[in-house]
Amino acid sequence: MPELPEVETVRRGLQQNVVGRTVKRVEVGRERTVRRTSREALIDGLTGVKILSANRRGKYLLCDLDSGQKLMMHLRMSGRLIIAKPGSQRPPHTHVVLHLASAANSNVESELWFVDPRTFGEVVVFDPDLLKTQMPDLANLGVDPLNDEFTPETLRELFKNRRGNLKALLLNQHFVAGIGNIYADEILHLAKLRPDRLPGRLTNVTLIRLHGAIIEVLNKAVNAGGSTLKDTQYVDLDGQTGSFQDEHRVYGRGGLACLSCGKGRILMTVVAGRTTCYCSACQH
Repeated sequence: MPELPEVETVRRGLQQNVVGRTVKRVEVGRERTVRRTSREALIDGLTGVKILSANRRGKYLLCDLDSGQKLMMHLRMSGRLIIAKPGSQRPPHTHVVLHLASAANSNVESELWFVDPRTFGEVVVFDPDLLKTQMPDLANLGVDPLNDEFTPETLRELFKNRRGNLKALLLNQHFVAGIGNIYADEILHLAKLRPDRLPGRLTNVTLIRLHGAIIEVLNKAVNAGGSTLKDTQYVDLDGQTGSFQDEHRVYGRGGLACLSCGKGRILMTVVAGRTTCYCSACQH
């Protein structure tokens, strides 16, 4: 599943290519992609509206519309957003197409495709005043780690009296929104912490180190355009792959020597129900 860095990369592409455009026409193929409402609701909610902004919360893409509603897109496991010229050959599994123009009275200049082979992704138009009832999963998200409000003190409060290990809490979207399996492993490695450590036993110095590792890993990954793995289809809006996978220190490196300390080997186990990689020597 695309995680925060990949979704932020896509958001930046939307900012450049979609914000300020008017949706002239909407095509909906697979109903499953609009399952939260309906085909008609998406078409009616987007046709003729102007896209005012491109934002992100955790792994959710959110666009303000001049109708007062919001457009939400979630890539889930295999979703992609691609910008293309009108009439371009569409890939298989293109389930939603937005025909975009620079103004309401101008011709279509580009198309935004929502492509999703596994059809877990979603495209929804909703009323922000009804967020808790229409989008409860979005309403219940935790703090976004790239927001200014995410501080060491925030992390300390999130971990207070919590059961479970560090990796499980980092993956819990109700606590911290956007971190998935790849970046949880990379963050804990940079912080020199075992994924099965209990948060209640962390000192203030260690909490500050973990907070810094979260910010550093996520920002580096965003700047690299995210991670494109061999078994995923993630690309940015222009169809380009990310490159942060070339900088992974532990993820996917089970059995290999640690690139950081040179002393231990990367162990592969299961933590919080997910395949987990960490160094046997430098993570404690």
